[in-house]
Parts: sequence; C-alpha cells; structure tokens
Amino acid sequence: MAGLFGSAASAASANPTQGDLSKDVAVTNPPEDSISDMCFSPASEHLAVSSWDKKVRIYEIDANGNSQGKAYFEFEGPALNCCWSKDGTKVFGAGADNTAKMLDLGAGQTQPGQAQQVAVHDQPIRCCESILSNGNQMLVTGGWDKMVKYWDLRSPTPAGQIECKDRIYSMDVRNDMLVIGTAERWIHVVNINNPGSFYKVMQSPLKWQTRVVSIFSPEPNGFAIGSIEGRCAIQYVEDKDQANNFSFKCHRAQNTTDRNISNVFAVNAISFHPQHGTFSTAGSDGTFHFWDKDAKHRLKGYPEVGGTISATDFNRGGGIFAYAVSYDWSKGYQNNTAQLANKIMLHPITGDECKPRPKTGKR
Repeated sequence: MAGLFGSAASAASANPTQGDLSKDVAVTNPPEDSISDMCFSPASEHLAVSSWDKKVRIYEIDANGNSQGKAYFEFEGPALNCCWSKDGTKVFGAGADNTAKMLDLGAGQTQPGQAQQVAVHDQPIRCCESILSNGNQMLVTGGWDKMVKYWDLRSPTPAGQIECKDRIYSMDVRNDMLVIGTAERWIHVVNINNPGSFYKVMQSPLKWQTRVVSIFSPEPNGFAIGSIEGRCAIQYVEDKDQANNFSFKCHRAQNTTDRNISNVFAVNAISFHPQHGTFSTAGSDGTFHFWDKDAKHRLKGYPEVGGTISATDFNRGGGIFAYAVSYDWSKGYQNNTAQLANKIMLHPITGDECKPRPKTGKR
C-alpha cells in the first residue's frame, strides 16, 4: 500500500526481526474505557470498536491513516464484542446487558437511537459473528449462558441454537467453519451448513484458560488458540492433519531479578493476515509479534507499546494492522485506573513484515 501513512519505507534496523513502530498513527477520539474488540469492514476502510464504556463506535480510515468517527450505538452495559455483516453494510455489537444490536449503515443509520436489538441471551453476550446461510445474512451469538444462537435478522426468536460445555469466551467464523472457545478449555467446532450439532469437540492442548480462538486465513483448515499463560497452539481440524499441530511460547519475559523465573502474560488477540496466512499475537506484556506457522518461525517482534494490548485486526487488504492499547483486566478491577493508556493504533504493513519465509529444502 504505497504512500500509506506518508511513507512505505520502514526505518532501518540492525536486527531484521525487530519491528518498527515509528510510522504508527493513533485513531482520533478513542473510547473512554477499555477496548474489548475491534473489527475492520470486509468492504471498506471502516473500523468498528467495542468498549467497556457501553458503546460500539465506527471509524473511517483514509490512506494517510487519518481517522474520524462516523457512527456509534450503545448498550445498557459494557459492549464486549463487535462484527460486520459480510457485505459491510451492517455493524453488530454484543453487550453485557444480554443483548446484541445492529446499526444498518447501508440504510443511512448513524445515530444510537437507530440501532435495533437483534438477539438476546439469559446472560451477557460475549461474542458475535456474521454468517451467510443460503444467501441470507445471519448473526451468531455466544454467551456466558453457554448458548450459541443463530439469528435471522428478520425474526426476534433464534433460528436455531446449540449448547456448549461451558461459558463462551471467544468465537471466530471463516467460510463454513465456526470455532468456539469456552471456560474449562473446551473448543467446539461447527460446520455452519449443519449448525445444530458440533463437528468436533476437544479440549485445548494448552494447560490454562483460553483467551482467544482465531481461524486460519486464507485457508480455514484449522485455528490458533491463545491462553493466559503466554502460549499459542496451532490446531488443525481434520484427523489427517494432526501431525502438524504444535504449540509455542510467545508472550513471556525473563524476570529481571531472578533469571530462573519467567514472567508470563496472557495472549489476548490473534489475527491472521488475509492474504499471506501469517498471523499476529498480542498480549498483556504490551507487545505484538508476526509469525509464520508453516515455517514455525517468528517474522517480526515489536517494542512494548506502553500498555497491555487487548484487541487487534488486519484490514481487508492486509495493509493496516490495528491494535488497541487498553487495559485487559488481567490484574483485576482494582488495577483499572484512569492513568492507563486507552488508544487505538494503526500500524502500516511495509515490505516483508507479514510475508512468509521463502520455502527451501532445509528446515
């Protein structure tokens, strides 16, 4: 994306795996409380952001990284998740008030009062994802009531539902695959052509609580899992591919006073590049990294950004990587102070930052 943010040239570094943050640009008028989720439109340069200040905001981003707020809607409690319809005309949000709402930008809706409730659960809705079913736009919601519900946007009652083994913490959808991560490390895989049953149920190969699941792109034949203990697992769906599964340490740091101790940080966000199949991890240590899963190799690591990173996403073309520097609740309610950073940064992807390693005959 030549000319992005003023220059496509990355600052020279003595370390080729050390990333550069000098061209990163802040989004104007960020949320007033912790950022729970971010999602770029699949059809335009717009970014939806959900926050604990009860709002879902929609920003427009131009080629220079300039941003402006275009619309927002709000809930009676924290907004915990957001997503776009597949055609980019509608924005959905999930709330701790047990509802999901929709703002139809395609119909000219920009004001909070124009948002309509499209889903309800018995407990807070933690996740929402948009799917296409027989050409019809539908919404999938996952809640702390353990339920996954499918919603036809024209009806106030769910078109179907399925109960998971525990409270839902993370969901992702790509093509016909829906992956759900719950409490007690359960992972549920659904083929959305058969939405009323689980294609596969397993426990995470990681030993501690799941924070995030993210489906491979562009070929959705597996998914990555991030946990609270600074580890990421690469997991393929089909039995024939299980030999390719592996896990690795990522967001950990050596203790400065005792070199035998590592400080361990939660992996809060995993985003796959839309073209290259590489992916990012971001965590409570305030860093993000780009990885090549096929080469089992770290492409770039970036300096600490001044606060925990709570959410990330690539835009549709893969030229912008957005990350939220925002409290992630990893140290409890009492540590959420007004002095903590709360901002959204746009990182221009330059050169080979996200490109996989050239394939060679050597390993």
